[in-house]
Amino acid sequence: MTQVLDKPVELRTPVSPAERTARRKALLEWIGVHSLGVAAALFFTLPFVFVFLTSLMSDTQALSRDLIPHTWEWGNYKKVFDTPGFLTWWKNTLIYAGLGTVLTVVSSIPVAYALAKFRFPGRNLSLMLVISMMMLPPQVTIIPMYLFWAKQLGLSGTLWPLIIPMAFGDAFSIFLLRQFLMTIPNEYLDAARVDGCGDLRTLLKVVLPMARPGIAAVALFQFFYAWNDYFGPQIYASENPGAWTLSYGLESFKGAHHTDWNLTMAATLLVMAPVILVFFFAQKAFVEGVTLTGVKG
Repeated sequence: MTQVLDKPVELRTPVSPAERTARRKALLEWIGVHSLGVAAALFFTLPFVFVFLTSLMSDTQALSRDLIPHTWEWGNYKKVFDTPGFLTWWKNTLIYAGLGTVLTVVSSIPVAYALAKFRFPGRNLSLMLVISMMMLPPQVTIIPMYLFWAKQLGLSGTLWPLIIPMAFGDAFSIFLLRQFLMTIPNEYLDAARVDGCGDLRTLLKVVLPMARPGIAAVALFQFFYAWNDYFGPQIYASENPGAWTLSYGLESFKGAHHTDWNLTMAATLLVMAPVILVFFFAQKAFVEGVTLTGVKG
């Protein structure tokens, strides 16, 4: 004889009108937040998509209203690279951005370490001087600096007037690193000194490994600044095409190809690509360094 087991009946608790209203409000908030996120993403992404698509069009189609290339002209990028001087601009920009970033980081770390962890007379005054340098517009000092580098040292037509000062620190980098180093507990430094480490060894063995996110943020800021710098090369290197950087050379390229929008967009994309790739692969350290900066000040 087969025994039939009755399944228990699930009793659902009735949803109150207040709870139903709260759920509907939460759903509308979720839709609104994600809609704004999608709109913001499209707002920042579509210009790059437009530049990319235009760079792959023919000369005539780039002047039309078409948004999608009829034929994908990948040879436009080769034409840009074959432009006289373009590879030289690349080399100069890499030297300027790479060497300048290394010099800025190496020279700013000891100053930031001293302002963050040492107690000495005039420390607050030194910090105020660093902050005041951040507020000083470069246009105020450009004339005396140009007279010094160009007239006294004869370095006009080169990028050295822009690279050499980076070996003496940067006010923004010093301040940013100082704020980050303030978040490192002093107990780690005291423990290193008890073990017999001096100030330099403590900096190299204890502080630097813990300050990697802050150092990465400073390095990326400086690299982006040097890579996109137009004002400096225009002042010091404009008279020598062999010393032009990509930012300044791109203006000359646009003047020579003012009707070839496909080539102009291809050149623009090639100038932007390294910065985008560097930020894409280093964004975690960059965001972490910027977020932790200023936690303690």
